[in-house]
Amino acid sequence: MSTANSTKLHVIYGDGSLGLQGTNFDYIFSYERGGLESLVQNGKEWLYRVPKPTFWRATTDNDRGNHFAERAAMWLGTDQFLPCVKVAIAVNGQPIPLPIAPENNRYSDHEFATTVTITYTYETLTVPKTLVTTAYQVAADGAIQITARITGQPDLPELPVFGVRFIMPTPATQYTYTGLSGETYPDRLAGGVPGTYTITGLPVTPYLTPQENGMHMRTQDVAITRTTVLNNADPRQDPFVLRLTALDHPFAFSCLPYTAEELENATHKEELPLPRRTVLTIAGAVRGVGGIDSWGADVTAPYHISGETDHQLSFRVESVESD
Repeated sequence: MSTANSTKLHVIYGDGSLGLQGTNFDYIFSYERGGLESLVQNGKEWLYRVPKPTFWRATTDNDRGNHFAERAAMWLGTDQFLPCVKVAIAVNGQPIPLPIAPENNRYSDHEFATTVTITYTYETLTVPKTLVTTAYQVAADGAIQITARITGQPDLPELPVFGVRFIMPTPATQYTYTGLSGETYPDRLAGGVPGTYTITGLPVTPYLTPQENGMHMRTQDVAITRTTVLNNADPRQDPFVLRLTALDHPFAFSCLPYTAEELENATHKEELPLPRRTVLTIAGAVRGVGGIDSWGADVTAPYHISGETDHQLSFRVESVESD
């Protein structure tokens, strides 16, 4: 990159993807896969799967007792098979035609911008259907502002969660966050003490029957540390860090070695697979867990997530220097 363009994004208009490159970062946004396919910071890949909006958290004993999972089952299908129906791109704030072949032939290999925004629109598999968008606004320094939004519709069932799920290639060695201590949920906040905390590894609450666990509410930021990659040509195990910071409002998050579906599929803890990935869920809305009893009492009304109203989540993603 020339000195004159060192403070701008290098934009690569591929046949089926959009590449963004700058000092110490390379991103690939896929049109076919419906999201950010590669997030490389300082030579380290942070993605194993394309991040997608998420709607499902594993059911708890209380959920099973009050049959919430049955009422919300459409969200599980949507969580697993969410189709992308539209991709839109804006360069320096101006929308452009989707640059797939042959439209991308009008661009050279020396295209630069100050900001680029890629917005993916998804259509849920619920009845009725609704639209969900995830917008990635990338700045010249490589910071990514992500905004996810779901549009409420009358008669949509209540949601277990709404957020964005990242699956990272290898297990994190630790994560540090600023928020409430311990495991907290909307209806389980009283014991949480505000502060900054470091959690070693990816602990999973050892329930006999695996279920939802590990949520942290009212979080300002979380930094994930890894030391290994899947690239055999890079055997070093120096720590590298990715930080996610709340923008409009604090978020909730969980950082586990399993997806909600993997937890859901195991009826006993020994059925869980060996930890191989990091599954980070950044949530803008989380259903409460209840606990009045496990045999029929629903979560109390203030801790439901309506499918009939809009929900939005915004946060920033950026690499940070490790100690």
